[in-house]
Amino acid sequence: MTARVVTLAARLDDVGERVDKALAARPECAGLSRSALSTLCDEGRVTVRGAAVKASYKLRPGDEVVVDVPPPAPSNALAEDIPLTVVFEDRDLLVVDKPAGLVVHPAKGHATGTLVNAVLHHAEVDDDEDPLRPGIVHRIDRFTSGLLVVAKTPAAREALIEKFRAHDIERSYVALAEGVAPPQVTYDTLYNRHPTDRVRFSSKVSEGKRAVTHVKLVEVLAGGAASYVRCTLETGRTHQIRVHMSEAGYPLLGDAVYGRKARDMKVRAVAEGMGRQALHAEVLGFAHPVTGEALRFESRPPDDFAKALTALRALR
Repeated sequence: MTARVVTLAARLDDVGERVDKALAARPECAGLSRSALSTLCDEGRVTVRGAAVKASYKLRPGDEVVVDVPPPAPSNALAEDIPLTVVFEDRDLLVVDKPAGLVVHPAKGHATGTLVNAVLHHAEVDDDEDPLRPGIVHRIDRFTSGLLVVAKTPAAREALIEKFRAHDIERSYVALAEGVAPPQVTYDTLYNRHPTDRVRFSSKVSEGKRAVTHVKLVEVLAGGAASYVRCTLETGRTHQIRVHMSEAGYPLLGDAVYGRKARDMKVRAVAEGMGRQALHAEVLGFAHPVTGEALRFESRPPDDFAKALTALRALR
């Protein structure tokens, strides 16, 4: 696909419709999914009456929409023979258990050796929306282990994106945190880039998107110096669990970005021995994007997490 400009006039039945949804239904935008059009809106490439609009803009009578479609970026995501733990697979999707340390998709500093490279070697993925992230509809951090779903077909990709957008996905994580977390608590906050450190995120902001994390205490560890918790996501912002737990005063053990050195020296030694944030994506559940079948997967924490938990249980 080469660069092109699409100009459309709002029809009567478009009035009141979101611009991304209306455009996706037009034959002139064939090959552009709703999510792709939403991205173009975010990039300022969709204008109405000469002004850039958000994907949520509602069309009005007489609106003329101009879509500046850039050429696709060249792909350097190549198939690589990297071990992959497959939990479930059919013609539409793939559920994998990602090990800690594996980056999800190629990016600056990680052009190869990612989960995407492994997936491309394992299966055929029919997705040209983003050549660097074929099939990727959500991510988990590099040093977080656990379950992740990959779409193998365009239909599955679009349906899964909608489910994530509607928060219609069951996702829960287990974590090891410093201190004694509340028995049960919900963190419902605004969420955005940190105001002074743009690499980090924060819930202590005056504007941003909503972020909701439900936390339940599973077990008090190390005589009250640490906790084993289960975190269920209602939304899925980047670093959300790590930020909510840290800013509530219960940073995850081993978190090099949002954590701290544990006050208890024995707990600190356990965290340093693990060498990464103690976070594992344990449960992933959703309705199959094509068949509608209820799917739910569970993953036991890997050895490093299990050994850290055993060590903390032994501390008094």
